[in-house]
Amino acid sequence: MIPTTSKSSILYLLTTTAATLLIVSISAATAPLDDSLTYIWPLPAHFTSGNDTFTVDPDLSLSFSGNSDILSDGFLRYKHLIFKHVARFSGRFRFLQSSTFDVSVLHIVLHSPDQELQLGVDESYSLEITRKDHMSIVGVAKIQTFSQLCTFDYASKSVKIFKAPWYIEDLPRFMYRGLLIDTSRHYLPLDVIKQILDSMTYAKLNVLHWHIVDEESFPFETPSYPYLWKGSYSKWERYTAEDAYEIVKLVSLITWEGFFTLDYVVEVDVWVVLVMSGIHVMPEIDVPGHAESWGIGYPDLWPSLTCKEPLDVSKNFTFDVISGILKGKGMFGVGGFGRKRGTCLVSKEGWRQMELGAGGLTDGNMTTKDAYQYFVIKAQEIAISNNWTPVNWEETFINFPSKLNPRTVVHNWLVSGICPRAVAKGFRCIYSNQSVWYLDHLDVPWQPVYDAEPLEGISDATQQDLILGGEVCMWGETGDTSDVQQTIWPRAAAAAERLWSSRESTSSGNKNQTVLPRLHYFRCLLNMRGVQAAPVTNYFARRPPTGPGSCYDQ
Repeated sequence: MIPTTSKSSILYLLTTTAATLLIVSISAATAPLDDSLTYIWPLPAHFTSGNDTFTVDPDLSLSFSGNSDILSDGFLRYKHLIFKHVARFSGRFRFLQSSTFDVSVLHIVLHSPDQELQLGVDESYSLEITRKDHMSIVGVAKIQTFSQLCTFDYASKSVKIFKAPWYIEDLPRFMYRGLLIDTSRHYLPLDVIKQILDSMTYAKLNVLHWHIVDEESFPFETPSYPYLWKGSYSKWERYTAEDAYEIVKLVSLITWEGFFTLDYVVEVDVWVVLVMSGIHVMPEIDVPGHAESWGIGYPDLWPSLTCKEPLDVSKNFTFDVISGILKGKGMFGVGGFGRKRGTCLVSKEGWRQMELGAGGLTDGNMTTKDAYQYFVIKAQEIAISNNWTPVNWEETFINFPSKLNPRTVVHNWLVSGICPRAVAKGFRCIYSNQSVWYLDHLDVPWQPVYDAEPLEGISDATQQDLILGGEVCMWGETGDTSDVQQTIWPRAAAAAERLWSSRESTSSGNKNQTVLPRLHYFRCLLNMRGVQAAPVTNYFARRPPTGPGSCYDQ
């Protein structure tokens, strides 16, 4: 309670307090950054910088040979981000601006006229920024790097590039740099998925693994099986086929032909590359184990009305659905066979019917593992006949590695050491160790995420080449629209640098001095671009700040 006093003294008290707070705020905001560090995330492979400061023309233009709508649209997108604070002048007021800028034209050299972006495409690029418009970028998606070098100077109200001139030669360490989102456990509106896609580009993540369906809900429309989405939570928490197009229509629909299936399977018309952002959108529908939601629309997919998962592997209808999906009728994926909490009890008669329906199995000898193997191998055969390559969660490799098609890609998530075992047998592998790269594990701080190593335990160079990369997983049991972005970021950025940057450049020195300030800076960049990234150093992820302070020190 404010004590009795005059109005003027109350005003003086409030004004003085406000002024004091303002001084503290300004002092904290203007604290110098460590100039010995490079505030580009992820860190480029090779770079040099100078001691000059360049000004950037707010009317920055793009110059390149050929015709690329994708490149032009990407440039305009990042130009908006770079100059969002800069006042726009019409032509008649142009004379009020300074007529001299160090950087006025962005010259881009395209190595290939082909606009199709496939997994494994050459993502290397070079960036040179010198005076007199002598600047070039080789590589489409790396306008992102240029945008991080551009800083708005509040004193002059202009965009500047510090520590110029710059020369960068860069390429990713791994081709596959993924983020999984889960829209079965909690529905994510279309706009939220778009925001996540947008935020991924800032950290050079290039694969969105969309775990769209699981046992809890089936929110996706499959036109050839229109009752499947009866398994959604409600009629308002669904994705239409048009919604899938909406995700990718930011530029154009480009088919990503013949690579991922089973865990990442989608019809040719919907499996596309979001080329403007350089992101592959890869939906997954998890079967046969996590499929209770399938039977709400089609009860014949269940072994019985009292045992609602796994899918009934003895029925031709089950494989008719899967075959139709793989031929362009929908989408699906292969995961584990039983529930997370254990496989439901199938009656003796039910097993007998499944055995007889499966054929070739001796009556009375069909185990859970037999049924799982039968399903996976038959699904792989269907997929391969449609020119897809199987990608399976690690359970298939653990249970029957010798039965898997040699083209199988193993996706590690649960057990340490799976990737070394998989590549030793000639399989390719994706790393997602749950102890460090499951983002819904809120008690895992940024350091273990950053230190995780996809090549751990693999010394042979040939086997190292079989590691495609890795993926952080935002499972949705405790995440929805209210907290998904602050759970993803900034820890996903820690994994992104591990997957992009060289091991040597990110593993030396005290990381609290060489990495943490840079991660603080990148988290603030995300915030300024509208991404709800949580504080870096909170022990439990996605918690709000513990008190007042600068974005660059939380």
